[in-house]
Amino acid sequence: MTQAGRQGSPRNSSGRNNSQRNTSQGGNSAGGFRSGAPKRAGGFGSGGPQRAPKPREERFIDPDLASDGPQQGRGADARAAKPSSRKPAARKPGAKKAPGTPGALKPKPRTGAPGAAASRAFGSERFGQNLGPVRRPSRKKGPRGDVPQSELHDADGVRLQKVMASAGVASRRVCEEMIAEGRVEVDGQVVTELGVRVDPKTAVIHVDGLRIQLDENLVYMVFNKPKGVVSTMEDPEGRPCISDFLKNNKNKGERLFHVGRLDVATEGLLLLTNDGELANRLTHPSYEVPKTYLVQVRGPFPQGIGAQLKEGVELEDGFASVDSFRLVDSTPGHVLIEVVLHSGKNRIVRRLFDAVGFPVLRLVRVKVGPIGLGDQRQGSIRNLGKQEVGHLLASVGL
Repeated sequence: MTQAGRQGSPRNSSGRNNSQRNTSQGGNSAGGFRSGAPKRAGGFGSGGPQRAPKPREERFIDPDLASDGPQQGRGADARAAKPSSRKPAARKPGAKKAPGTPGALKPKPRTGAPGAAASRAFGSERFGQNLGPVRRPSRKKGPRGDVPQSELHDADGVRLQKVMASAGVASRRVCEEMIAEGRVEVDGQVVTELGVRVDPKTAVIHVDGLRIQLDENLVYMVFNKPKGVVSTMEDPEGRPCISDFLKNNKNKGERLFHVGRLDVATEGLLLLTNDGELANRLTHPSYEVPKTYLVQVRGPFPQGIGAQLKEGVELEDGFASVDSFRLVDSTPGHVLIEVVLHSGKNRIVRRLFDAVGFPVLRLVRVKVGPIGLGDQRQGSIRNLGKQEVGHLLASVGL
């Protein structure tokens, strides 16, 4: 056959020579590569029709060897080669700001370091609010030999670190570290020896000033009281009361005390507990437990009224004052004010604002001592976390 016949034959019309001629006429190949460039994986480098990819042979993987490491399968290699989607620390907002300034990144605490969740009492607790360290007067800690074992050791008791771990303070190993660091007190004395045994029924244990409640029968709850609910467990007139909101609670059969009172028109935080000693101390004036309220009155609110409320106003039962006064928000016709006071007199906030000529339109108690409402839904009841209970007990010296 002649040369012309070979070039015009059907078998060679779509062959290698023809594909090279088409490539040279078309300029650059797919993907922007030149025809003379070496071919790359994925078919780039050739401008002609692409051949169907040859099916890859599946490599047999012995199931007995598949668990030896990530090199046994392609999936593990692909996961290892996959780039991380996390932003570098230098590209995060606030990375270039100085520590402590608004918007700066907060350093992550190291495990085992002071302030880390693993070394804080009840640091791994799922529920409740993190109220931080307990502010108590610092006590001078003596050497290890200043606490005799005979004064605190109970041969028939339970090891101190086991009692702490059972109460949810931390793992037993971390509890041992807390004891060795002198952060644990038993009956008011610092303990640094790991061999101490205590009676969980009678021992009073503090960690970093935080009381550990070992009596599982004691209940501590927060109720966000709506307007129109009476602050009693039963009402002879049939009005809504606290017990109506306890029907679906697991502690509905307990005899609970409500700490303090809120009048029918006042909303907000009520503490419920069966701990009689705590209830008495929270309501006793000598402990001066602060209570925080949000007060809405008609505006505008002239300057000088806040200073007058802080200095004291004469009421029918004597002088009364607020501990602090802060303007929270102001809208046309209304002003929102935050006041803190420790007085437990009846309707004290309403009477104070009536005395200065600004009757209360709405009143909400948002905090009692260290316990706050946060974003708790109105009409709901929740159990306090163990860390919150410890702070509450510490606020009244328990």
